[in-house]
Amino acid sequence: MKQKILAIDDSKAIRFLLQTVLGSEYQVITAPDGCSAMYWLSKKNIPDVIIADPQLPDMENWELIEQLTTSGIYRDIPLLVLSSLPEEETVNRCTEMNIQAYYIKPFNPMDLVKTVNRLAREKSGADAQ
Repeated sequence: MKQKILAIDDSKAIRFLLQTVLGSEYQVITAPDGCSAMYWLSKKNIPDVIIADPQLPDMENWELIEQLTTSGIYRDIPLLVLSSLPEEETVNRCTEMNIQAYYIKPFNPMDLVKTVNRLAREKSGADAQ
Protein backbone atom coordinates (compact mmCIF):
# COMPACT_ATOMS: atom_id res chain seq x y z
CA MET A 1 0.00 0.00 0.00
CA LYS A 2 1.27 3.49 -0.85
CA GLN A 3 2.32 5.82 1.93
CA LYS A 4 -0.02 8.78 2.44
CA ILE A 5 0.90 12.43 2.08
CA LEU A 6 -1.40 15.20 3.26
CA ALA A 7 -0.75 18.36 1.23
CA ILE A 8 -2.35 21.56 2.57
CA ASP A 9 -2.15 24.66 0.39
CA ASP A 10 -4.74 27.22 -0.68
CA SER A 11 -3.23 27.34 -4.19
CA LYS A 12 -4.97 24.93 -6.54
CA ALA A 13 -1.87 25.02 -8.79
CA ILE A 14 0.43 23.95 -5.93
CA ARG A 15 -1.96 21.16 -4.88
CA PHE A 16 -2.09 19.94 -8.50
CA LEU A 17 1.72 20.12 -8.78
CA LEU A 18 2.19 18.11 -5.57
CA GLN A 19 -0.39 15.54 -6.73
CA THR A 20 1.42 15.27 -10.08
CA VAL A 21 5.01 14.96 -8.84
CA LEU A 22 4.24 12.75 -5.83
CA GLY A 23 1.19 10.79 -7.04
CA SER A 24 3.06 7.94 -8.71
CA GLU A 25 4.81 6.95 -5.47
CA TYR A 26 2.37 8.15 -2.81
CA GLN A 27 -1.32 8.49 -2.13
CA VAL A 28 -1.64 12.29 -2.05
CA ILE A 29 -4.58 13.79 -0.16
CA THR A 30 -4.97 17.52 -0.69
CA ALA A 31 -6.72 20.15 1.39
CA PRO A 32 -7.27 23.82 0.46
CA ASP A 33 -7.35 25.09 4.06
CA GLY A 34 -6.69 24.21 7.68
CA CYS A 35 -10.26 23.21 8.53
CA SER A 36 -10.43 20.68 5.68
CA ALA A 37 -7.08 19.23 6.74
CA MET A 38 -8.10 18.95 10.40
CA TYR A 39 -11.43 17.37 9.39
CA TRP A 40 -9.59 14.71 7.36
CA LEU A 41 -7.18 14.09 10.25
CA SER A 42 -10.08 13.87 12.73
CA LYS A 43 -11.42 10.84 10.83
CA LYS A 44 -8.50 8.78 12.21
CA ASN A 45 -6.46 9.34 9.06
CA ILE A 46 -2.73 9.51 9.82
CA PRO A 47 -0.48 10.50 6.92
CA ASP A 48 3.17 9.50 6.65
CA VAL A 49 4.22 13.06 5.70
CA ILE A 50 2.43 16.41 5.88
CA ILE A 51 3.23 19.25 3.47
CA ALA A 52 1.70 22.53 4.61
CA ASP A 53 1.65 26.21 3.73
CA PRO A 54 1.87 28.35 6.89
CA GLN A 55 -0.47 30.94 5.27
CA LEU A 56 -3.98 29.52 4.98
CA PRO A 57 -7.18 31.50 4.32
CA ASP A 58 -9.07 30.22 7.37
CA MET A 59 -6.31 30.57 9.99
CA GLU A 60 -3.68 32.96 11.25
CA ASN A 61 -0.19 32.53 9.75
CA TRP A 62 1.53 29.48 11.28
CA GLU A 63 -1.58 28.48 13.29
CA LEU A 64 -2.02 25.08 11.63
CA ILE A 65 1.72 24.38 11.77
CA GLU A 66 1.71 25.15 15.52
CA GLN A 67 -1.31 22.90 16.07
CA LEU A 68 0.40 20.03 14.26
CA THR A 69 3.81 20.41 15.93
CA THR A 70 2.37 20.67 19.46
CA SER A 71 -0.26 17.93 19.14
CA GLY A 72 0.42 14.66 20.92
CA ILE A 73 -1.16 12.83 17.99
CA TYR A 74 0.47 14.61 15.03
CA ARG A 75 3.79 16.00 16.28
CA ASP A 76 5.75 12.89 15.23
CA ILE A 77 4.55 13.04 11.62
CA PRO A 78 7.29 14.50 9.39
CA LEU A 79 6.26 18.01 8.33
CA LEU A 80 7.49 19.95 5.32
CA VAL A 81 6.63 23.65 5.16
CA LEU A 82 6.00 25.30 1.76
CA SER A 83 6.15 29.03 2.41
CA SER A 84 5.79 32.23 0.44
CA LEU A 85 6.54 34.27 3.57
CA PRO A 86 9.94 36.01 3.86
CA GLU A 87 12.77 33.48 4.07
CA GLU A 88 14.09 34.82 7.39
CA GLU A 89 10.67 34.44 9.04
CA THR A 90 10.25 30.95 7.61
CA VAL A 91 13.71 29.82 8.75
CA ASN A 92 13.20 31.26 12.26
CA ARG A 93 9.71 29.77 12.74
CA CYS A 94 10.74 26.36 11.40
CA THR A 95 13.78 26.32 13.69
CA GLU A 96 11.64 27.33 16.71
CA MET A 97 9.14 24.55 15.97
CA ASN A 98 11.78 21.94 15.14
CA ILE A 99 10.41 21.40 11.63
CA GLN A 100 12.36 18.90 9.55
CA ALA A 101 12.19 20.61 6.16
CA TYR A 102 10.97 23.73 4.41
CA TYR A 103 10.93 25.28 0.97
CA ILE A 104 10.40 28.88 -0.06
CA LYS A 105 8.08 29.36 -3.05
CA PRO A 106 8.91 29.14 -5.89
CA PHE A 107 10.70 25.82 -5.33
CA ASN A 108 12.19 23.05 -7.45
CA PRO A 109 9.64 20.18 -7.50
CA MET A 110 12.37 17.55 -7.96
CA ASP A 111 14.20 18.76 -4.83
CA LEU A 112 10.91 18.60 -2.93
CA VAL A 113 10.30 15.00 -4.12
CA LYS A 114 13.76 13.98 -2.83
CA THR A 115 13.03 15.57 0.55
CA VAL A 116 9.59 13.91 0.79
CA ASN A 117 11.18 10.54 -0.08
CA ARG A 118 13.74 11.03 2.70
CA LEU A 119 11.10 12.05 5.25
CA ALA A 120 8.86 9.10 4.29
CA ARG A 121 11.81 6.65 4.55
CA GLU A 122 12.74 8.05 7.98
CA LYS A 123 9.11 7.75 9.08
CA SER A 124 8.78 4.13 7.98
CA GLY A 125 12.12 3.33 9.63
CA ALA A 126 10.95 4.91 12.89
CA ASP A 127 7.66 2.98 12.72
CA ALA A 128 9.55 -0.30 12.34
CA GLN A 129 11.45 0.20 15.62
